[in-house]
Amino acid sequence: MIQPHLGKLHRLIPLAAGLVAAAGGTAAQVRKIKRERRTSLRYKALGVGPDTPLWNELANAVVATLGPRGDKAKLARLLGVSRQRLHLFLVAKTAHPDAERTLQLLAWLQARQHGIAPG
Repeated sequence: MIQPHLGKLHRLIPLAAGLVAAAGGTAAQVRKIKRERRTSLRYKALGVGPDTPLWNELANAVVATLGPRGDKAKLARLLGVSRQRLHLFLVAKTAHPDAERTLQLLAWLQARQHGIAPG
């Protein structure tokens, strides 16, 4: 069984802390919406929307980091999804990736912010 290399995950901590701070502004709105809804969300998976402020901030940060033509296609290849699916994740925000691809996005964003060309 192949063991993943976890030694580099500590580099994602500053990025994750920044995303948490950015999501703080929308957290109050989410709490208000949840109070108004009065329906139980127990045992249900979260969908993309106001209930997922961290995902929204991550998607916005990735879109802002995408540069010249072809970057979205390269990122889609790196994640193992189609360009259309990546568009649904990041721009349309009607879908979200699984946990592994989300972590890959975090690592990609961290590398880009440090000037490293991932992939």
